[in-house]
Amino acid sequence: MTLPPEYCDMSGQNSPLRSILFAVSEALPLIKTGGLADVAGSLPIALADRGLDVRLVLPAYPQVVERSIPLEPVSSLRLAGWSEPVRLLRSRLAGRIPLYLIDAPGLFDRAGNPYTNASGNAWADNALRFGLFNRAVVAMALDQTGLGWLPDLVHCNDWQTGLIPALLSEEGSRPATIFTVHNLSYQGIFDRTSFDQLRLPGEFWSPDGLEFHGAFSFIKGGLAFADWITTVSPAYAREICTPELGCGLEGLLQHRSDRLQGVLNGIDYKSWDPATDHTITPFDAGNFHRKRLNKRQLQQELGLQKDESALLFGHIGRLVRQKGVDLILEILPDLISHENTQVVFLGAGDPGLERTLRRVADQYPNRVAAFLGYDEALSHRVEAACDCFLMPSRFEPCGLNQIYSLRYGTVPIVHRTGGLSDTVIDATPRNLLNGAATGFVFDQPTAGSLWQAVERAIAFRQRPEIWWQKLATTGMEQDFSWDVSASRYQEIYQKAIEHPAPNPITE
Repeated sequence: MTLPPEYCDMSGQNSPLRSILFAVSEALPLIKTGGLADVAGSLPIALADRGLDVRLVLPAYPQVVERSIPLEPVSSLRLAGWSEPVRLLRSRLAGRIPLYLIDAPGLFDRAGNPYTNASGNAWADNALRFGLFNRAVVAMALDQTGLGWLPDLVHCNDWQTGLIPALLSEEGSRPATIFTVHNLSYQGIFDRTSFDQLRLPGEFWSPDGLEFHGAFSFIKGGLAFADWITTVSPAYAREICTPELGCGLEGLLQHRSDRLQGVLNGIDYKSWDPATDHTITPFDAGNFHRKRLNKRQLQQELGLQKDESALLFGHIGRLVRQKGVDLILEILPDLISHENTQVVFLGAGDPGLERTLRRVADQYPNRVAAFLGYDEALSHRVEAACDCFLMPSRFEPCGLNQIYSLRYGTVPIVHRTGGLSDTVIDATPRNLLNGAATGFVFDQPTAGSLWQAVERAIAFRQRPEIWWQKLATTGMEQDFSWDVSASRYQEIYQKAIEHPAPNPITE
């Protein structure tokens, strides 16, 4: 195939950024398992608002297909490693962003989670599923799908898209590539049989390529081959270069640190604005007292004792060890032993943690409420109702709920790690005096350190009410909008176009 001359200039010096193909495995409001979906549902819109031609591509899971109707078939592909034709379907996200779905029913037409079966185990053929998705995205990126559209850059996200930069590196003329690490601990590691099944180039099986301790890693494809690597907070970009949080890839990340940059995730202030949120009783910093109405409504909804003076703590997230849910459970007896404290949990995950939560909620129905699952509207009501938000993550690449909490005047209590340390300013005496404090931060991911921070919050809440209101409304005034983050990404995109990375295998 012959590409336009302006597309073939790999120096990129005279190639301004115009068009982006955003490849991702989940996106709101179509499907969500974690914060990746929030990013994919917001960042493309923020980039489009800056005048860029952004197009989103996902696998055609049943939920996504249902929520994307009407859909138009636009192409049929034959891809290596899969005998059936693969359809490319087109729709729009939020009525404006072109949305493409990779339709391979034998791989994606499955109920439930995109990555795991009903038992919570990873689908046995995930390598094939996402390998095929990656090849389809590469075909789109090279205009081999009949769309008549060539992106200047492909933005890949997490391991499910990690082969895209590697496969594109084999092309003489290609778009630039960005690979964003949302969580390095999920790496997409598979055996040699899966590597061969995907019909990947033999030279990729090397330490400089995809090989990883006798297996192969999807995420390593993005880390080794992308023109630029980003993470979702500046602190996490530093942390993944260390043995503690590098997950065995810290050496590669240190080697590529000149092309590694952290960009803090934003939030969609159209969806997350307590002044206009239709799922709650609206309030803002100017009428902060109306927040109490949301507390009373949530207490009634979840069966807690109705008392607007109660100190209500909340936690929303996956019930897994990374999020520190076990630390919350460890301090829970002490927390509810305090007079007039209540706790609300919203999330799902580890079966053992779910059972413990059910047991505690049954034991203290007036003090502890647990909603096991995910409900987007309920998450808004919890953020609006609570006084404090517990987020003791052992590590947290960015985190969004602490930012939602700040916006809703719900004071976060967080471990000093990753994006939590980049977004929450500790209520030290100096920060309180300067009017900068927005929450309570602790240094060690232990139950003892968490409890000390909770005790600080309880003690501070007993001071004159105006002090607590000042702390909460200072958080509400912070700007974590996507426009700020999109501007940073646009700068990095241009760097990637102007300075393509060499192929690590042939350099």
